[in-house]
Amino acid sequence: MYLLMRKLLILITINASIFLTACAEDPIINRLPFVYRIDVQQGNVITQDMVNQLRIGMNKRQAQFVLGAPMLNDPFHADRWDYFYEYQPGSNGKSPATRQRVSLIFEDDRLTDITGTMLPNPKPGALPPSRQVTVVVPPQELESVGILTLMWRWFGFGASHDS
Repeated sequence: MYLLMRKLLILITINASIFLTACAEDPIINRLPFVYRIDVQQGNVITQDMVNQLRIGMNKRQAQFVLGAPMLNDPFHADRWDYFYEYQPGSNGKSPATRQRVSLIFEDDRLTDITGTMLPNPKPGALPPSRQVTVVVPPQELESVGILTLMWRWFGFGASHDS
């Protein structure tokens, strides 16, 4: 009986320690160097360029074209759109998580306020204008030459292509 109680006590102690380790904020398994952890992305991807395109007075459709559908659609606040993005790098565990939040407030289907961790550039004229570059490639006359002729020229026996 004593031996059975001892085994049962050891089993309960091991189970309790595993349970408490699993519930810890930073379990030991997350600190092991050989454990692979994936990168976790959640929410709407929000970039500064996207937020810079927002303008006060835009309608909801234009704002949705710029940022996409909102992450949260609150039925009690239909005139507030919330965009959240979180990136948790998992490979090394040492890089901090990136969190972005943008809230758009509408009144009468027009954007009236932008709040959050990312705000539009206050000087829209300070943005560099996008440039369109056109490259003209002169047409080349293509000579229909077989593989044996190319090899013959490569060895230097025939007329070169440049002459």
